[in-house]
Amino acid sequence: MDILEFQPKFNSTIIMPRVSTHPNEIHSFCTFQPLSPEDALEERLILDSTAWPETPLLPAPISLQQTSDPAHSTFTILPGRKGGQWHVGDQLEVMIQTSDFQGRPKKSGGDFLLASLHNRKLEAGVAGQVVDHLNGSYSAVFSLPWEGDAQVEVTLVHPGEAISVLKRLNREQPDRVYFLSLFHSGSLSETTLCNVCLRPTQQPLCNYTDLRTGEPWFCYKPKSLSCDARINHYEGGFKEKVLNSNEEKFFQSGVNMKVYIRASGPANVTVLPQKEGQPHVKSSTVTSGPSGYYYQGVWRALGGTTVREFSASAISQCLKGKMLHMYGDSTIRQWYEFLNAALPGLKEFDLHNPKKTGPHMSLDYANNILMTYRSHGPPIHFPPMDTRVLHYIANELDGLVGEPNTVVVFTIWAHFGPFPMEIYIRRLQSIRRAVVRLLDTTPGTLVVIRTANPRALTLYVTINYSDWYMLRRDKVLRAIFKGLKVHLIDAWEMVLAHHLPHDLHPPPPIIRNMINHLLSYICPHNGS
Repeated sequence: MDILEFQPKFNSTIIMPRVSTHPNEIHSFCTFQPLSPEDALEERLILDSTAWPETPLLPAPISLQQTSDPAHSTFTILPGRKGGQWHVGDQLEVMIQTSDFQGRPKKSGGDFLLASLHNRKLEAGVAGQVVDHLNGSYSAVFSLPWEGDAQVEVTLVHPGEAISVLKRLNREQPDRVYFLSLFHSGSLSETTLCNVCLRPTQQPLCNYTDLRTGEPWFCYKPKSLSCDARINHYEGGFKEKVLNSNEEKFFQSGVNMKVYIRASGPANVTVLPQKEGQPHVKSSTVTSGPSGYYYQGVWRALGGTTVREFSASAISQCLKGKMLHMYGDSTIRQWYEFLNAALPGLKEFDLHNPKKTGPHMSLDYANNILMTYRSHGPPIHFPPMDTRVLHYIANELDGLVGEPNTVVVFTIWAHFGPFPMEIYIRRLQSIRRAVVRLLDTTPGTLVVIRTANPRALTLYVTINYSDWYMLRRDKVLRAIFKGLKVHLIDAWEMVLAHHLPHDLHPPPPIIRNMINHLLSYICPHNGS
């Protein structure tokens, strides 16, 4: 993206200081405020529990020959304890053997694989759980919730060597995606670089760390204006030369990035009806199952709220008298826009804010419904936003008067890929404290969290927002909010289990199921 694409109407000079990229100075420019002993311990435990298996050292010189090649790798459906028969409720196990570009079996783990089970005719699907055996082989385990054909799909998202590169980028180049702010006073205008982490230069910094949450944000100070003259925030662009030409070989669409692995034998099984009184065959490889599955195009959650389908009139009845507040990125704005389009009585009140940035508000006077959307605070890659609308979710929740008719929905993940995991953990800890305060004062408030989801990958998307970055952040979010009285919409599995292509903004059939899941939390009894 050209960094001038979103330039405001003022004539402005962009200040781009000369910065050091020397390896010895890389780690010193990302600073964090001290944590309480409890938060520091939790951060360490979360980093340990979500750590990725050790990935191979990059060969010197870098070559694809010893890296995982989906074309030479295979998966095999294991016969199981019933001798090749499966019934509804059983589990199916698949063994995956990765091989390199020369056809030799890999001896190390660390590859990123996704697995799913589908029946297109039944519009059925379920996500599989992948286990890394750290020796080049992997298991994928699937629950079998429907009767009939079930087709296995296994995808190599990244070889372990690509993961090594992604780790290096976040360690050495956390500022490879950058932001800009316009400073304006009288006839003077200057634009400077901003980020969570700014490299040391001779240019002084403006410190915009939030006083209540401690969330860090910095801009290089304009030469002729004060830090108080900052009027907006917007995405600047990304550094293009963060990979060398050899490293780019690890991220080739159609070669080794999000490519299907073939079966060495049958790729499908026939699932027989559930037998009354017959014990299910469970795998010893995994201890937990999927959060739900699709059948006839409808998401059926497991182990929680029964998901119902809501017509437009049923949605209005469900939301009658309620205030629905949405916070986050464009993936939660999708929900806001879906409900605006689905409910004829819900009219958007024009706050004269850009569509992409918000904030937005919609009202249904007849049914006394209020719905709002507000983006989360930086880092956020949006067109120009007035600094006065840059609010952190935790501060918004602290200002909310909750009650039984109040529903809070938020998501926060898609913009955090390039940054150190500590930044994300601390943001979620801050939001969790606000959620706890809200539920302590008004326990009837309903809080729903939308998780991350896989997306289509290009080279640019991958080096900044790879599914691998998002999977790890998804695991962190689940760990931090575990045990709280909040509900999750498992967007990761809802996208993975669906037959439609992965997209940052999932297509309407998936969004409709997500909204039905949300409404089933709001109105668990007969749609009202």
